[in-house]
Amino acid sequence: MMGRLTAAIFVLLVSCVCRTSGLTGCEGYCGRALSSCSCQPTCASLKTCCADYKEYCVSTLPYSGTILGGTDFVVLDATFNASSEVVCRFDNSTDTVGYVDDTGRGHCISPTLYETGWVSLKISSDNGTTFNRVGSWLSVHTGKLDSKFKAILVNSTKWQYYGTPNVGGSLEMTWDISLVGADRVNIELWGYTETGEPYSDNWQGRWEYLYSLAKDQPNNGSFRFVPQPAANGFSSWELGSVRVSPSTYPDGTWNVQAAWTEDHALAWHLEEKFRLDSAGWALEKCLAWDQLEEKLPNFLDEIIDCPCTLAQARADTGRFHTDYGCDIEKGSVCTYHPGSVHCVRAIQASPKYAAGQQCCYDKTGVQVLTEDSVGGSTPDRAHDWGSPPFKKPPRIPGLSHWIYDVLSFYYCCLWSDNCNYYFKHRPSSDCRRYQSPSSAVVFGDPHFITFDGVSYSFNGKGEYTLVTSEETQLVIQGRTEPVEGTTLNATTLTSVVMTDLYSDVIEVRLASGHHSLEVLHNQRTLSFSEQSWMDFRGVFVFCPTSTNVTVMFGSGAGVEVRLREGTMTTTVLLPEEFKNSTLGLLGTMNGDAKDDLLSSSGQLVQDYSSPEEVFEFGASWAVLNKSALFTYDSDYLLNEYKFVPRHDDTFIPQFTVPENPDDPLANLTAEICSGEGSQFCRYDILVGRSPQMGNATRVSFQSHVTLMNDLKPVVTCGWVSPPTNGAKEGTTYLRGAVVKFSCDDGYTLKGSAERTCQSSGQWSGEEATCVTPSKIPGIVAGSVIGAVTLIIIITTLVLHSRKQKRKHTEEHSWDPEEH
Repeated sequence: MMGRLTAAIFVLLVSCVCRTSGLTGCEGYCGRALSSCSCQPTCASLKTCCADYKEYCVSTLPYSGTILGGTDFVVLDATFNASSEVVCRFDNSTDTVGYVDDTGRGHCISPTLYETGWVSLKISSDNGTTFNRVGSWLSVHTGKLDSKFKAILVNSTKWQYYGTPNVGGSLEMTWDISLVGADRVNIELWGYTETGEPYSDNWQGRWEYLYSLAKDQPNNGSFRFVPQPAANGFSSWELGSVRVSPSTYPDGTWNVQAAWTEDHALAWHLEEKFRLDSAGWALEKCLAWDQLEEKLPNFLDEIIDCPCTLAQARADTGRFHTDYGCDIEKGSVCTYHPGSVHCVRAIQASPKYAAGQQCCYDKTGVQVLTEDSVGGSTPDRAHDWGSPPFKKPPRIPGLSHWIYDVLSFYYCCLWSDNCNYYFKHRPSSDCRRYQSPSSAVVFGDPHFITFDGVSYSFNGKGEYTLVTSEETQLVIQGRTEPVEGTTLNATTLTSVVMTDLYSDVIEVRLASGHHSLEVLHNQRTLSFSEQSWMDFRGVFVFCPTSTNVTVMFGSGAGVEVRLREGTMTTTVLLPEEFKNSTLGLLGTMNGDAKDDLLSSSGQLVQDYSSPEEVFEFGASWAVLNKSALFTYDSDYLLNEYKFVPRHDDTFIPQFTVPENPDDPLANLTAEICSGEGSQFCRYDILVGRSPQMGNATRVSFQSHVTLMNDLKPVVTCGWVSPPTNGAKEGTTYLRGAVVKFSCDDGYTLKGSAERTCQSSGQWSGEEATCVTPSKIPGIVAGSVIGAVTLIIIITTLVLHSRKQKRKHTEEHSWDPEEH
C-alpha cells in the first residue's frame, strides 16, 4: 500500500514538473521566463513573448487616475465578449464592476483608495471566479493630478471662505464632460473624517456620501448653486469633495465613473452659527484643536530641518521637492503662505509619526519663519503626500494632512485671527541643524567629479559601479558605450541603474536616437505622458520632461539625470549619513580627497595625473555578472554587455588630447572651451570629435559648480525675538545679517539696539529689552533739592533772626558820652 502511494506521489510530482517546464502561455506566469517563451516585460523588444502575453499581462489606457477613484480605463489588447462579466480587483482588496463596450474592449472603474503609487490590478471576466489577467494601476494624489482629470472649483478661495464676512453669493464648478460617460448626472457631496484614538490600531479614515446638491442634471460641464447651511447634522463634516456621477446610479453609489473636485474645506455648507460669527465659531474650533494637540505626541524632534536658503532647498533634490501649492515656476501663488515665493516639502515622512516638513522662502531667498510671518514654514503632523504603508491615519495621502494641519490653519489663521495657537504647535524649523548633502557627477566622455572634489576621466567600455554603500545597500551602476560616429576610442555614459535598501530598481538610459531619456522600473519601460511623479516601493521618480529625471530614495539619496546634446549627465546627492560608507568611481565620501580613487581591491591610485593608472582604477569597478542591475532588452545589449566581461579590456581609449594646430576643430575648441574645467570640454571635442558634446560638457561642468555653490553650508545665528514692549527690524538670520531693536513709547531700550550675526553663529552684543524709566533718580533729585531748599530757608531765617537781634541790641545799648 505504502509503495503504491509513494509511486502515485512521484507520478504527480513528475507531471507537475513536466507541465511547468513545458509551459507555453502566460496565464498565471506574468513576469516570468518560461522554457519556450517569455512573460517578462523585456519580451516584446526581444521578440520572445509567449503568444498570449498581452492577453494576460495587460496594459491599460489611461494607466493612472485620482486616488478618489471613478476613472474609466480600457484594458488593452485583451479579448472579451458580450457575455463577459468583468470584475477588477485593486491591491488584492477592492473590487469594482467593469464592463465590455460595443467594440469588445474590457473596461475597469478605479476605486476610492487610501494610498498612492502603483497598485496591483487583477481582472476577471467570469464575475470574480478567476482573476487571470494582471497589470497595475497608478493612484495619484489629488494635488499632483493634472487639472484636466478633475472637476474644478471656480474661485476655490470663495468656496473655502464662504460665510465669512463679505463672502457669499453663488458658487460654480466645471468639469470635462468626457470624464463622466452619461447624459445626465448627479452632483454629490462626499465627506471625509478620521475616527478612533490617534496612533492606535483603531485609528481609521473614511469617505462617506453626505447628500446630493442636485440630481438628474444635464452633463454640460458646469454647475452653479447658492449654498445653504447643511441640514440633518451634515454641517459637522468640515472636509470633503464634490463628485459628478451618472444619474443612472442611486445616490452615493461607490466606485462608479465620476469626476471629483479636489478635497477642500467645506465652509460653504457649515451651520448658520458659522455664517453669523465665523471668527467666533472658528476660535472655538481652534481652542479645541489646541487642547487636542497638547495630548498628542511631539513629532517635531524627528523631522528633518529646513534648508537655510532657497538655493539650498532647490538643490537638495534627494530630500526636498517643490510644494505644488507654492511654486516659483508657476507664479508663486502661495495661498497659505503669503509673503513666500516658493515652498518645498521634505520628500520622506518621519519614521515614527509619519510627519512632514514644509519650508518656505521669500523673494530674497531666505527662509520665512512663523515667528515673523503668518506665511512662514510649518511642519506637519501628517505628511501631505502620505507615506507607506498608507491606508491608515496619519499616512493617508492628503487627507490626514487636511485633518490635522490644514483645517486647523483655517480655524486659527484664515477664519479667525488666532495664529498664535497654531504656531505654538507648528513652529518653523530655523535650519540650525540642517546639513547640505554632498554631490558628485558623471558627464561627457565620461568625466567624473567625486564627492570630495577629485576630477578625472575614465573612458572604459563596460558596466561599472558608480556608488555603493553598505550603510543603506545603495547601489548605482553606470554603462558606457563607444561614442557614435567616430573611429577614435572614446566612450560616453548611456545608462545608469540604481536601487536602495528594500527599494525597486530604477534605470534611466538614453532612448533610441539619443534625443530623450527612457525610464525603466523593474525592467518595465515607464510612460510619463499622464503623470510626472510616480511612487514606487522605497523610491520616487519625477520626470517633468523627457530630458530631466530625478530619482529619490528613502535614505535621502538623490540621483539627477539630465540630457544635454545627446549626452547624459548624472549627479548623485548623498546626505551626511553616507559619510565614510561609499565606494566606487565617485569616491569615498569623507572630506578627504586623498583616498577617493580607491580600487575595488583596496588599492589607492598613487598618481592622479597618470591616465593609465586612473584607467586601471576605473576598470577595477566593473560590475560583477551576478550583481548587474541593468535591463538587457536587445540583442546588442545581450551580446555587447551581458554575455561578455563587464569591462571590455580590448577597448583602449585615447588618454591624451592631441595638440594639432591644423586640426579643423582647433579654433572652435578655443572658442567653446575656456576657464575652469576646459580640459574636459577640449577632450570631448578634439578626441570625441563632437563640438556638441564639448559644449554639453562645458554646461554640465558649470552646472555642477553652481550646484556646489548653492549647497555650500551657511552660518545661521537662529531666530532672535523682538523685545517685549518693543519691535524688531529684520527677519534674516544668516551671517552678516543685522537686526535692529526699538521700544514703544514710554519704554527705554536696555542692551544692544543693533545685533549682527557673526561667523561664529552667535549674535553680537547683548539681548535687547525694553524697560520702564525708573522714578528713583527723580525722587532722589527731588529729595536733594527739597533738602537744600529747606536748609537755605532755615539758614535764611536764622541769619535774618540774628540780624534783627543785633539791630535791637544796638538800639538799646548804653553810651558813656551821653551821660
